[in-house]
Amino acid sequence: MATQLDYYEVLEVSRTASAEEIKKSYRKLAMKYHPDRNQGDADAEARFKEISHAYDILKDEQKRAAYDRFGHAAFEGGGGGAGGFDFSGFGGGGLGDIFEQMFGDMMGRRGGGQARSGNDIQTHVEITLEEAFSGVKKDVRVITRVACESCHGSGSENGESGVQTCPSCHGAGKVRAQQGFFIVERPCPTCHGTGRSITDPCKACHGEGTVERERVVEVQVPAGVEDGTRIRMTGSGEAGANGTPPGDLYVHVSVLEHGLFQRDGANVYCRVPLRMGQAALGTEIEVPVIDGSRANVKIPAGTQGGAHFRLRGKGFSVLRSSARGDMYIQVTVETPQHLTKRQRELLEEFETEAGEDIKHSPEHTGFFRRVRDFFEGGE
Repeated sequence: MATQLDYYEVLEVSRTASAEEIKKSYRKLAMKYHPDRNQGDADAEARFKEISHAYDILKDEQKRAAYDRFGHAAFEGGGGGAGGFDFSGFGGGGLGDIFEQMFGDMMGRRGGGQARSGNDIQTHVEITLEEAFSGVKKDVRVITRVACESCHGSGSENGESGVQTCPSCHGAGKVRAQQGFFIVERPCPTCHGTGRSITDPCKACHGEGTVERERVVEVQVPAGVEDGTRIRMTGSGEAGANGTPPGDLYVHVSVLEHGLFQRDGANVYCRVPLRMGQAALGTEIEVPVIDGSRANVKIPAGTQGGAHFRLRGKGFSVLRSSARGDMYIQVTVETPQHLTKRQRELLEEFETEAGEDIKHSPEHTGFFRRVRDFFEGGE
């Protein structure tokens, strides 16, 4: 039997890691081993699948609790869990499936012959800050199971004519069995919960109805999306076996850093350096806006480093809202370097004339007066 890796080790986190730490580590590893970045590397592809599967378990509180207590047996069976309970006959879904099967009759949620849908899958996409602002369509490659083209997903060589009602469960997809003091329903071992029996399995998919393929999915990333957002695409996951519904595709979005802009929620910040003379005398500057346009900002005389100027409504859209953020211009004042002899003379002349006049540099003068008072008071 192949050794099963510990899910915490796969995601490179401790068993006490928080949900946010698990998510952060998953995103880092998924980006590193994603098939788009490692084309033709089978080891990276296998690692990516391991990471995605481990995250699917540990991101869910119930599944994580079951895994912490019973290990892999909580989901895959193959030997009793703690206390001698064997979970292998409960559909592989862990504690949630056990309760569903034990109490489904009383709650009116019996599944009949409904087989499980295909598995959910996850992938990752990177976008620029401009794309996050305006929204964008991205093509992502996913390796997943799709409906077999030979049998059109039926699993039978002769289509639906080769599909019959399962003789063991008579199409119910489940059989009853006694588990201690309880009588529970389990997926039928003959048809694996489909309620169908295939007399002539398709040679291409061996009766599964699905085959593994790489496909390209177009993802619509909405305007205003933030780094770390997860987009759900219903029905774009793995095709279900024997014609059952497909699972969902979850796309994790990463927004790349920008050379000019920084984002904070719906607001955008742009750091603009001013020459000392511009800040002292006042000026008007032209700044870029995240939407690709330009804006003129008037800088008043005597502007200090760190001052902010607000451009209303020039930030990001807020998801599921008509609100818009703002753009802030943050000013820094640059000290001149590599002065010529004449420039140095002019600055020295200015310093001599300015002296201790508080009107020219109120913060400077006020600060050093407080320093003087501090030392004099200390004496």
